[in-house]
Amino acid sequence: MAVPLIQQIRVGAYVLKQRVSGTARYPLVLMLEPLFRCNLACPGCGKIDYEEHILNKRLSAEECLAAVDECGAPVVSIPGGEPLLHKEIKEIVEGIISRKKFVYLCTNALLLEKRLHLFQPTPYLTFSVHLDGLESHHDRAVDQDGVFKKAVSAIREAKRRGFRVNVNCTLFDKMTVEETTKFFDFVIHDLGVEGITVSPGYAYERAPNQDHFLNRKKTKKLFRDIFQRGKDKKWRFSQSSLFLDFLAGNQTYKCTPWGNPTRNIFGWQRPCYLISEGYAPSFQALMNETDWAAYGTGNYEKCADCMVHCGYEPTAVTDTINHPLKALKVFLKGIETVAPMAKEIPLENQRPAEYVFERLVQRAAADLSTTNTDLGQERGHAAQ
Repeated sequence: MAVPLIQQIRVGAYVLKQRVSGTARYPLVLMLEPLFRCNLACPGCGKIDYEEHILNKRLSAEECLAAVDECGAPVVSIPGGEPLLHKEIKEIVEGIISRKKFVYLCTNALLLEKRLHLFQPTPYLTFSVHLDGLESHHDRAVDQDGVFKKAVSAIREAKRRGFRVNVNCTLFDKMTVEETTKFFDFVIHDLGVEGITVSPGYAYERAPNQDHFLNRKKTKKLFRDIFQRGKDKKWRFSQSSLFLDFLAGNQTYKCTPWGNPTRNIFGWQRPCYLISEGYAPSFQALMNETDWAAYGTGNYEKCADCMVHCGYEPTAVTDTINHPLKALKVFLKGIETVAPMAKEIPLENQRPAEYVFERLVQRAAADLSTTNTDLGQERGHAAQ
C-alpha cells in the first residue's frame, strides 16, 4: 500500500478535527530541514549554493523535535541537503516516531545502505529515495555517474530488511513520456517500492540550471500523456488521486502554502518550502503574520508555473475531505486524459517577482550562532 492505512486514518481524523474546530489554516506535513549540506550537487537544486559556514550548520535533535511539537502536523518530511549526513539523524527519527508521527526521510541513498542499521522497520518510517529516472537520465540529473546503481542497491537492501521505501521523482523538461513510463514500471514492478511521489520541477531562483524547468502548460500535457500510457500499469502513487488529477489539468486549485510549513536552520521559512522570502521566529508567527494572499498562482509571478506537491497536495487533501465522491470517482475511473482541461487561474493581476533571497540569507546567516560547528565527522561522511 502506497500510504499505510494507519496513516490514512490518522491524517483523515486530524483534518476532520481541524474542520470541526473551525481552524482555517493548519499544517499537514512539516518540512523539517535540519541541514543544507549534501553529498551531491544537482544542477536543478536550489539548496546547494550556500557559503561553507551555512552548509556547516545543523539543527540539533532537540531543535528538530521542538519544531515537531510546535507545529503539530501528523506527518514529518525530512529533506535537505542529505539528512543521512546528520550525526543525530537516528535520534531525530526515533523522537518523531515516539510521538506517533509519520516520518518520510528523504535521501539520495548514497549513504542509505551504510546507515540502515540505525533504524528499525515500522509503518511510521518511510525512506523516500530521490530518483529522477533510469540510470542514464538520473545520473545526468544529479551530475554524477554511478548514483543510480548505488540508490537501487540501497532500495533493494532496505526492502529486504522490511523497510518501507518510496521513490521521490521530479520531472523536468528533458524527461520523455516513454522514459517516464519505463521508469515507473521499473520502480513499482521490479524494485517493488510502496509508491511514487511525483512532481514537476520548481524553478528555484538559485538553481544553477534554469533551462529544464516545466511551465504549467507543458506540465499538464506531460502528465496527461504519462497517465494515458499508464492506465493498465497498476502504478502506485503516494499522493491523493485529486492531486494527480490536478497535474493532468483536470482541477483548478490554488496552493495551500501553510499546509507544508518549513523549519530550517534559519527559522520558519516564509511563505513555503520552495520560496524563501523571510523567516519567522516561531510556527505561530509564521501562521499569523505571513501575508498568505500575496503568494500563489495568480497572485505572485514566482508562483505562476508551480504545480508542486508541497503546495497543492494539501489543497487536494482538503478537496478530498470536502468532496469524497469526486475523489472516489477519480480513484476508480482513473485520471482523465482526453476531455478539455479545467479553467486555469488568470495571471493578469499577479505582482512582479521580488528577488530578496540573497539579502535575507545574509541577514539570517549573521544571526546564526557560531557555536556547535565542529562537523569533522560529518565532513568525513560526505566524502564517503
